[in-house]
Amino acid sequence: MNTPWYKQFWPWFLISLPLSAVVGGIATLIIAMHSPNAMVVDDYYKEGLAINETLARERAAAQRGLSGLLRHAEGSGQLQLELMAEAAATAPGYLQLQLVHPTLAEKDQSLRLESVGGYRYVSQMPQLAPGNWHLILSPPDGSWRLTGRLVLPQGGQARLTPGV
Repeated sequence: MNTPWYKQFWPWFLISLPLSAVVGGIATLIIAMHSPNAMVVDDYYKEGLAINETLARERAAAQRGLSGLLRHAEGSGQLQLELMAEAAATAPGYLQLQLVHPTLAEKDQSLRLESVGGYRYVSQMPQLAPGNWHLILSPPDGSWRLTGRLVLPQGGQARLTPGV
């Protein structure tokens, strides 16, 4: 009983193994081309130099004794910030809060927290995806910086401190 090779099981099985690797490689290439890695920085040298500037801003916040408590009021949808300072300092009219997604830069948001008197600030809470959000708070002149983390949806508040 002599059957031709193309009617037997084993040749097709042996051909399917390298063929599946080729198909998988092409699929991986297509995925890589259509979704670039947003976590890779193009100019890592400039990013490295910026670290010193960031540390100086965090040291300035630590020297002023700054910290903050950010609360999300469920009913009103407001973000409320209470800034605390050990040294007497003039409270800016508004503060800038960056909500940074840990992996997807296109989901990052920037909010303007308006002063409601003293060291209290408010803003409307944007719609955010669930997950770990990094918070960066700074005044308009960028002289200091506080950082924190907000976990959504279960986190209703976040402590902001100098990162040094």
